[in-house]
Amino acid sequence: MNAPDTSAHAPRPIQALPDQLISQIAAGEVVERPSAVVKELLENALDAGATQITVRLEEGGVKRICITDNGRGIPHEQMPLALARHATSKIASLHDLENVGTLGFRGEALASIASVAQVTITSRTADAAHAWEIEGSHNATPTPSSGALGTTIDVKDLYYNTPARRKFLKSEQTEYGHCAEVVRRIALARPDVSFSLTHNGRTVDHWNTSEIARRSAQILGDGFAEARLPVDETIGPLRLHGYIGLPTASKARADGQFFYVNGRFVRDKVLVHAVKAAYQDVLHGDRFPSYVLSLDMDPALVDVNVHPSKIEVRFRDGRAVHQCVFHAVQRALAQTSATAHGSVPSPLPAADSLNATPAWRGEQTSFGSLLAPDYAPTFSPSPFAARDAADGFDGASRGGAGAAGGFGNGAGFGGAGSSYAGPRFTAEGGVAQSTEKYGAMFRDAERTGSERAAADMALPQASSFSVSAAAMAQEEFPLGFALAQLHGIYILAQNAKGLVLVDMHAAHERILYEQLKNALNSRVAGEEMQVQPLLIPVTFYADAVEVGTAEEHQDTLQALGFDIAVLSPTTLAVRSVPVLLKNADAQTLARDVLRDVREFGGSRVLIERQNELLGTLACHTAVRANRILSLQEMNALLRQMETTERADQCNHGRPTWVQVEINALDKLFLRGQ
Repeated sequence: MNAPDTSAHAPRPIQALPDQLISQIAAGEVVERPSAVVKELLENALDAGATQITVRLEEGGVKRICITDNGRGIPHEQMPLALARHATSKIASLHDLENVGTLGFRGEALASIASVAQVTITSRTADAAHAWEIEGSHNATPTPSSGALGTTIDVKDLYYNTPARRKFLKSEQTEYGHCAEVVRRIALARPDVSFSLTHNGRTVDHWNTSEIARRSAQILGDGFAEARLPVDETIGPLRLHGYIGLPTASKARADGQFFYVNGRFVRDKVLVHAVKAAYQDVLHGDRFPSYVLSLDMDPALVDVNVHPSKIEVRFRDGRAVHQCVFHAVQRALAQTSATAHGSVPSPLPAADSLNATPAWRGEQTSFGSLLAPDYAPTFSPSPFAARDAADGFDGASRGGAGAAGGFGNGAGFGGAGSSYAGPRFTAEGGVAQSTEKYGAMFRDAERTGSERAAADMALPQASSFSVSAAAMAQEEFPLGFALAQLHGIYILAQNAKGLVLVDMHAAHERILYEQLKNALNSRVAGEEMQVQPLLIPVTFYADAVEVGTAEEHQDTLQALGFDIAVLSPTTLAVRSVPVLLKNADAQTLARDVLRDVREFGGSRVLIERQNELLGTLACHTAVRANRILSLQEMNALLRQMETTERADQCNHGRPTWVQVEINALDKLFLRGQ
């Protein structure tokens, strides 16, 4: 082997580096690629008060980057300093550095760019008779020129004098894509400024001055505009505002996420984690939500002098910022929207808690005057109403998450004042429904008069069911009233806007999940979770691992509402389950709980894995497909959805209901055309 060449490592005296080399070293940090030049120049334009900015690129920005603004301009006597290292008008003391209110402040961007490219600055102030131009470096002398109010910075042949660095650049389209992304990020932060982007002589994007709602729709697309929720909350010295995408419009990549701190685009782990944690209730798996959020705060509470690219920040109180963002986004997602994915959301106020009694429960024991005068309910309302007092549960006096029924709406159906005598339960705990009566609604119309009359007498609510126009117009019933069931999977309902389609399993799953979560949170807060003791314990064969898990994690299981006893080395018995899960298969639930507790540990199940575990339990308990429901059962489900947080999507982020408006149906059938 050849001996290593040590000549390059020979001792050298300590000496000051030349200014040119110092600027080129700084350029390695600041000017990573053409998009970094675009970012620095755009930030300078905004700091100068520009309201119109034009960006012209050639060959992805490698050959030319020309940015023109209508800002305040640079006085001609200060133009050489603009190209000097560490010369700036934005800070003058340590106090200014700790309270940075501008996007740029280091004073090294233009000097670094000029060290690796050919730079020409043309600028004119409001009191100047004409524009001035300077070319090259701070050693040059400004000369008179022509130009409008503002500044034009022309950067040509990037890395022309550092060919080794130029080799690291990617293709023209790749570099242009990075430049365009920078323009989009800054344009999103400043909808009050118009932007124009041109590449190789062709105008690619142009955004006029507008509001954030319109600007975000222009940049993120109509899909985001049609599936977003507004956020605007002030918590102490922090204000979070912008838009977040609905979980149903999530993406496979995180390319639709834009977060700004005091107008500066940032990538911060604290902020990203806060938003992700807020979505964990409604978005599982490898899906990413889209959002455009801005956090306004005192500049003294955030350090932006962390990285040369200024894309990273450090908060003085990261925990407070995390909690502010988390709770603001979570509250926005908890709202139940009165529209569905595909139309602009108009969220309804979220219920304060699942135990709150909405107006329709307290004022009536059935739909009463909302339905036809001769409406008389006869079907069993279970699983969407509580058992009556004779069965051992005072359903009319209990509401919310702790009620005995699957939805806990005690007074809605079968309560006091109703002609209904109470639900009928089978020995297996299910509902004794008359499928023959339900099927009478869908029998062939070619029946004899006597057959039709007999069916109508047996099923009065099916033949006379109608809803008044006044009831349809009531805003407290945004999901309308049920009409029928489709293939045992979907509920068809009518509201003031048109047709509502509901996935009954997904909707019931979300409702049960929220009730379970509230019940568990109450238990953690010191309140007792309502459990259902089983009259006959459910015993099943268990392996040694399951038996050991049941013995070791009794406290965790009881916190979740389960009493699982060890009868023998191979037998477990389920003695009680949470009230909300009383109709589910006890053995399946027990095995699921034991598996998660064994795999993740008791404390992690209660803290980190709580949502996934409760989602699994809710899925096993929710009403299954092909379950025939009566009209009042369907209506009970709709009413419960309207008072349940996050009811617009199931635990996996899929929609629970969609709105098909009358206009869409008219177009489908060519009405009025």
